[in-house]
Amino acid sequence: MTVKTSEVAQLALDSIGHPVVMVDEGGFFTFANAEAENFFRSSAAMLARNRLADFVPFGSPLLTLVEQVRERRSPFNEYRVDISSPRLGPDKIVDIYVAPVSEIPGSAVIMFQERSMAEKIDRQMTHRGAARSVTGLAAMLAHEIKNPLSGIRGAAQLLEQVVSDDDRALARLITEETDRIVALVDRMEEFSDERPVDREPVNIHVVLDHVKAVAKNGFARHINIIEEYDPSLPPILANRGQLVQVFINLVKNAAEAIGSASGGEIKLSTAFRPGIRFSVPGTRERVSLPMEFCVHDNGPGVPEDIQSIIFDPFITTKQNGSGLGLALVAKIVGAHGGVIECDSSSRGTTFRVLMPAWRGEALSRHMEREIEGVRS
Repeated sequence: MTVKTSEVAQLALDSIGHPVVMVDEGGFFTFANAEAENFFRSSAAMLARNRLADFVPFGSPLLTLVEQVRERRSPFNEYRVDISSPRLGPDKIVDIYVAPVSEIPGSAVIMFQERSMAEKIDRQMTHRGAARSVTGLAAMLAHEIKNPLSGIRGAAQLLEQVVSDDDRALARLITEETDRIVALVDRMEEFSDERPVDREPVNIHVVLDHVKAVAKNGFARHINIIEEYDPSLPPILANRGQLVQVFINLVKNAAEAIGSASGGEIKLSTAFRPGIRFSVPGTRERVSLPMEFCVHDNGPGVPEDIQSIIFDPFITTKQNGSGLGLALVAKIVGAHGGVIECDSSSRGTTFRVLMPAWRGEALSRHMEREIEGVRS
């Protein structure tokens, strides 16, 4: 079969994992690859009836950059440009490459590279490094701390039996505080356990239903929990117990963020997002993370100054919190080959877990085609 040069060019540009468009002298779109259609949330035919200025904020640096390219007839780069708008959506931070098209005067080709996902994955790598640091610390401290603590606790229990009534409360306080320290060290020990875990195909909805039942019968009994599930999702290869631990932690955090406020609501959602991919360091492999599981609450949000470090150990907004819960969540998700994100504002917080699908017989044909389409 003979393929025309124009068709080859279209196929090549559609294979690029970044939005690529061409605009003419008047600013109208004259070309858009498949990624650009997703990026601008419009078909190529619809884009052809609009100008670039219709999609980006008034006075956007992108428009200035295109004008500079036209005037100087040479390519330009610009990094971390905010082109968020009602049509493109919030948090659209991109790197931009603009080049002139010498054969068509006044035209320019623009390639966008979204920063948000890359930066979140970079932060995830940092979170994993921080967890590994705690791993070594936990292994060293567990033995050195727990042994003397057991002696202190035993002595306090003996004292409680022989001291006066007035002093018995102090002896009991020593025992309780010792137990609290042991519990903290036990949680730190979880970081030092690097043994491989048994995994099997797990239905995420069974896990979330279990977590919801635990929450409604305990810490979230006063909160409305909503489900938005995609029932066609395939299983994931995971350890069920660890996944339950992850989502109980996230739902409990959501419930504590809402507190006793009326109208509290937690939403559990699942979806298939075939566009999420990242490269594995040291290899040419590109991993697809199409499985998206979210826990959203309508609480007051995470303080802006800790949002970027919220998965680091010992970071917490709770008065008596240890700051190890979310760090352990990030460790477990990372061990399963996934990443976790946190998006927060005054309207609420969303924790988003992205994980690979299990490539077994249960992966439906239409999803398999979607994943292969992303890789091509």
